[in-house]
Amino acid sequence: MKSSNSKLAFSLFLLRISTFFVLGMWTLDKFLNPQHGASIFERYYQIPGLSITIVYVIGTIQAVVILAFLVGFKKRLSYGLILLMHAVSTVSAWNKYLDPWVVPNLLFFAAFPMLAAIAALYLLRDEDTYLTVRS
Repeated sequence: MKSSNSKLAFSLFLLRISTFFVLGMWTLDKFLNPQHGASIFERYYQIPGLSITIVYVIGTIQAVVILAFLVGFKKRLSYGLILLMHAVSTVSAWNKYLDPWVVPNLLFFAAFPMLAAIAALYLLRDEDTYLTVRS
């Protein structure tokens, strides 16, 4: 039977890798469909008129952060930035939570368990050692 520490480390790894997949898709969207990325910034963050170049820059920064998160590099910073990014994303969709029965608003509620998972990863970052770099 595996020790509690190794079970915890593997569980945190599963949270980290699954969070990376979601954030990775958001990041890829900025490169594959930058117009959609610009429209997200306008609709949810009230930042209108972002150029494609700016969306690519944001995507590049986001890619660096999520890759650092994936490998556990500078955990306090990378996990903290991931937590901040997802918290802002979750809060920015506040109006979707007010009317959950309009399609696709119910899907936005999935942001809450993901936010909790990222908060757990941040709080337990020192225990998240499975397939991480030492930094």
